Amino acid sequence: MDLDLQDVHVLVTGASGGIGLETARLFLQQGAKVTAHYNTNISTLHALIEEFGAQRVVAAPANLTAEVDVASLFETAGKTLGPVQIAIINHGIWPTADCSVAQMTLARWQATLDTNLTGAFLVAREYLRRLERAPDALKDKASILFVGSTAGKYGEAGHADYATSKSALMYGLTLSLKNEIVKIAPKGRVNCVSPGWVNTPMAAEALKDPEIVYRALATTPLKKVGAPFDIATQIVVLSSQKLSGHVTGQNLMVEGGMEGRLLNRMNSKQGLEAY
Repeated sequence: MDLDLQDVHVLVTGASGGIGLETARLFLQQGAKVTAHYNTNISTLHALIEEFGAQRVVAAPANLTAEVDVASLFETAGKTLGPVQIAIINHGIWPTADCSVAQMTLARWQATLDTNLTGAFLVAREYLRRLERAPDALKDKASILFVGSTAGKYGEAGHADYATSKSALMYGLTLSLKNEIVKIAPKGRVNCVSPGWVNTPMAAEALKDPEIVYRALATTPLKKVGAPFDIATQIVVLSSQKLSGHVTGQNLMVEGGMEGRLLNRMNSKQGLEAY
């Protein structure tokens, strides 16, 4: 199906792994041009450049918590492929160690929110500032799409920092920006795609634990962990003006029908006990 993305310039943050890499590939398959952002690891992007060519995909490094790096990222993207028309704000970290709020250090809290939330704000802000200067024809394809998480909807004990950062993207930022982007680009849209557990390098270690997999799928009717392709397809569809031109301010949950967290388990002697 033609999604009318031919030669549209898409920036994908966190494009070097998992969901970001698959998203970049699908956009390229639709004929788009892609600036593939990475933080430190470019290795996975070499195959993408080799397959689609340096004229259509550019790998660009940036620390997205630094204003100067974000500005430089857009400068590089613009000089190489023209103004960014679609911004997929996908990057993020998930600290693997369980840590309650009572025990969490300020350093961990700040590091997670700086990367996942402040970094997303800086990318969205730079995108909107440059969109103001873009020709009207390019503004017609304007779209921001955040990648949230089921953690942002249900919370996640031991990972309140991550859950909080994703909630802010899914609700506060998405719903605010969808009302602001139209003042710059009348057809501009802002949406969010929020996955459950996905088999990505970031989640690989945790998914080796059968107990974690059980808890992740206990309230999920489809009874399977998602693949990056499952998420990337929804990102591309929501980013298409042709297919989703009247969809904005939405948070699409892509989690196999998940209904919530499994908080307690049965102990034969004592009844229910918390995990």
